[in-house]
Amino acid sequence: MKLSYRFEQTSCRLRLDGLPDYSAGQGQDVIGILTGWELSLAGHPALEGKREHLAALMQAVLPYARHLVSGVPRRFGGEDNPVQIQPMEGEASVMSHRVLVRSSQPDTSPLELAFDDAELSDLVRCLDQVRLDPRVQVDFALPAEQPLPRREILERIPLRQRLASPLAAMAALAITTSIGLMLPLPRRPAIPTANPAATEARPEAAVDPVP
Repeated sequence: MKLSYRFEQTSCRLRLDGLPDYSAGQGQDVIGILTGWELSLAGHPALEGKREHLAALMQAVLPYARHLVSGVPRRFGGEDNPVQIQPMEGEASVMSHRVLVRSSQPDTSPLELAFDDAELSDLVRCLDQVRLDPRVQVDFALPAEQPLPRREILERIPLRQRLASPLAAMAALAITTSIGLMLPLPRRPAIPTANPAATEARPEAAVDPVP
């Protein structure tokens, strides 16, 4: 029995076609064998292909979006990969994203797509719905999610911003030390000494003679 599921957002619609994998003990409403898919994007040509093509799209777009949210945008997908995505330089207020899709058919030129942030967000939500839907149990070979390396994040922060906090702390320490050096030291209280004249004038106690 052929199954078909749709995942939709404002500017994106993804349809999956497949069959249950009974050898893996899957139910009748589960797609375990992906036979085809079609991705419709507003203002762009529709994309379709086999499981490995959708897997390549997810392997490039999902980690790219994760790095983008963390403020570390970079290219994903090599020159030989079916899908490649990278940020594009544009206006400061609007960021564009370039997606290059290479066909497996010979003598076919790569398809280049340009997404803005809203379109990329819709695409990521559709792919996330597919990844998290229990009705779709297809192995897309997605890499395990791991925290971004601290070095990679720090390299994106401007040097002036990275040095601002240490310099402010050193300045505060120098000011505090200078103020402490200008304050006078507390005087020690004077220790009272015995008066020799008073000791000599003190009468001795009377002693009765011994009979």
